[in-house]
Formats: sequence, C-alpha cells, structure tokens
Amino acid sequence: MSGNGTTAGDDPLQTAVWRLRSRACWADAAALLAPDTPAAALQRAALLVERCLYTEAGWEEAEDALRTAEALAHTDEERGAAACERGYVAYAATLFGVRDRSDEARAALGRAAALIPPGAAGRALLDFRRGLIAENLTRSPQAARAAYRRAHAGATSHADPLLLSATWRHLAGLALREGELAEARHGFAESLRIREELGYLVGTAPALVSLADTETEPEASRLREEARRLFRLLGGVPTWLSRHLAPPATGAATA
Repeated sequence: MSGNGTTAGDDPLQTAVWRLRSRACWADAAALLAPDTPAAALQRAALLVERCLYTEAGWEEAEDALRTAEALAHTDEERGAAACERGYVAYAATLFGVRDRSDEARAALGRAAALIPPGAAGRALLDFRRGLIAENLTRSPQAARAAYRRAHAGATSHADPLLLSATWRHLAGLALREGELAEARHGFAESLRIREELGYLVGTAPALVSLADTETEPEASRLREEARRLFRLLGGVPTWLSRHLAPPATGAATA
C-alpha cells in the first residue's frame, strides 16, 4: 500500500487521484500528476509501483517514474520515501518471478530506514514493507509479525486507514496460519470494514476472500461470490486473486 487512502481536505486533484486509484485506474491517476515537485513525482511513482503489485505489469513505467522521483528528492525524508518505493518494486518483481531482486529490495528498504526517522509518517509504511519481505521472501513469520505490529501502531498514530487495513490483513494472515481462527477472522473483518468505508474497491475483493477463509458455509460462499463480482467489475484485478476465485468443481463437497 502506498499512501494513506484519504484525501487532504477537499483537494479536488487528490480526490480525483484517489477515486481513480481505488478503481484500478492507476495510469489515469498518475496522468493527473505533473512530476515537477518531489511530492508529486513520488506520488506518481507510488501509484505506478502499486499497479505492478495488482496487475503484474507496467514495470518499465514504474521504473521511469521512480527514477524521476529519486532525481527530484532533496531532503532525507524524500530520499527515504523514494528508497521505500524502490524496495517495494524490487520486492514485487521478486514475488512475481519477474527477476530475483531480493537483495535490492532489502538494501533499498535499509537505506529508507536510515533516512526516515522513527516516528515519521513514512516509517509505518516502511515497517509494513519490511514485514512483507520477512514474510514472503525471508520466510520469517516472527520478524514479519514484529514489523507489522510496528506498522500497525504507526498507522494508528498517523491516522492512515488504508495502511491500517493492510496491517490488520497481514497480521490476520499470520494468525490463520497458526490456527488462531478467531483472531484471524477479527483481523480480516477489520481490514474489509476499513476498505469498504474508504471505497477502496480494488482492495475489497482480496479482503472478502481472506475473510471467507475463516467462515463456514453459507457465509463463505457468499463472500467469495461478492469477491468474484468485484473482480469481474474491475477487469480481473488483482490478477493474482484469480486462482483463489475458481468456482468449486461440480459435485464437490462443501463444509
């Protein structure tokens, strides 16, 4: 997750960017931002990096936007935020098998950690992404949980609801793997609630599927069918969700 999912005041530009982003129109949202300031260049890069995570495509455009953001960054926090996006796109490329960039991802997030001071708004997002690497690349659930909890606390203190929905979701995922069904159900339900309240449509289908994994029938099937509807509405995004939405085989037993 890049950004906090809400608009600053009633800024018409940011409102338009958010609406497009939440409906999986990252390129259209990025086109509204002229990369002529560090903040705008970074936001544009973050949108295009996020597109890579949801579509497994658009890598060259994201890299171009990221180089622009890196070139315009002047302060430590701006450089740290750009490094955080650099680490995220390298993580995504590794996760989806485009190319192994795990060392680059770790190095970039390490640079970001040296540049973004503790307690800064960008630190929570950095902690979350370090948790992703620990969970999915290093396979260290304990380190991932610690990072997600730091991110969760930071997202709470900085009123970042979209990031909070992500930390709820990933902490719940770890709980589910450990057989803590009630804890997992609560976390997935909170994540879904926040995304629905924000109108973050592109993140709602994955949240529905995750919650379905903790429910019994007929509620589980209802949640998955709603996820399929949203998935089709958004043109098959996120792409990686398709394998979780395949309908059960005819005659298959249901729990």
